[in-house]
Amino acid sequence: MNTELDQQAMLDIAIQEARLGLSEGGIPIGAALFDRDGNLLGRGHNRRVQESDPSIHGETDAFRKAGRQRSYKNTIMVTTLAPCWYCSGLVRQFGIGTVIIGESQTFQGGIDWLRENGVKVIDMRSDECIDMLSAFITAHPDVWNEDIGED
Repeated sequence: MNTELDQQAMLDIAIQEARLGLSEGGIPIGAALFDRDGNLLGRGHNRRVQESDPSIHGETDAFRKAGRQRSYKNTIMVTTLAPCWYCSGLVRQFGIGTVIIGESQTFQGGIDWLRENGVKVIDMRSDECIDMLSAFITAHPDVWNEDIGED
């Protein structure tokens, strides 16, 4: 399950979600939650713009769509971008053990804090993820700054 090929396949699902969000006029950040065997539990994307709801980040959307789990310790959150502090808090609150991120170049979020608190963080350094979000930020800096809580 820990092969790079499997990680890329999981990231591809998050990328599909990010592209869906972009096609809807939203911020291209996608995520998916998997069990330790790589089975998809839930997938989602940032829908803050589409639904005018500041709490629908990619990770929270995937988490909600996964439904209740007895434990999240052995789950894997895959996201196209390093999770913000809000989503990093979700990872810690529910004890998600591993986070695979598409990239952290555009935004670092809380990945150092997650690592310091025992979460395994794998940065795929995906050019596809970097390019997609960078293009969005260039075209919509105001929406991006709103998303990350900056003026």
